[in-house]
Amino acid sequence: MRTQDEEKKQALFEATIKLVNEVGFASSSVSKIAKAANVSPSTLYIYHENKEDLLVSTYISIKKEFAEAIMGQFDESLPLRDTIRKFCLGMYRYMSKNPEKSMFVEQFSNTPYAELVNNAELEDMYLPLKETFQRGVEQKVLKDVSIELFAAFSFHPFARLANPRHCCKTFVMTEEDIEMAFSMAWDAIRY
Repeated sequence: MRTQDEEKKQALFEATIKLVNEVGFASSSVSKIAKAANVSPSTLYIYHENKEDLLVSTYISIKKEFAEAIMGQFDESLPLRDTIRKFCLGMYRYMSKNPEKSMFVEQFSNTPYAELVNNAELEDMYLPLKETFQRGVEQKVLKDVSIELFAAFSFHPFARLANPRHCCKTFVMTEEDIEMAFSMAWDAIRY
């Protein structure tokens, strides 16, 4: 059995993201991804069973990196509004600095491949955030709605604003805009 080379594995990861963002999932063949990574197609099979496994693994890696970056700064000892603000702004900043990864995740989420992901494992990474929302509901600070509605009105706007494809391409978010966006999101979820 051939040994794994971290540089080749990283090259495949980066090539997958780049190629999928350029030509889409259907047109991103194993041979095209391998060529973009400067490895032979057989090398890909050292790291992944098939294209499906490569795509799912890439998605999970990005989601874990994102969760570690954002949740690593999570501080539930702050007042509730500040905790959620810090999460939203951290998410916005991460996504703004990593637009290629954000685009890949967005596209992946809208494909049949998304059904192959063990979401429970990824959701566990956000357990402190869910508990914070629950605490806010119990304290009657936040509306008593599902976590999906909280996400739709607090986190998803930041994901949209972080991606210039979704906003006016000439619009550049200032710190004031970011703070206003959070105020608007907070108004949507608070009781």
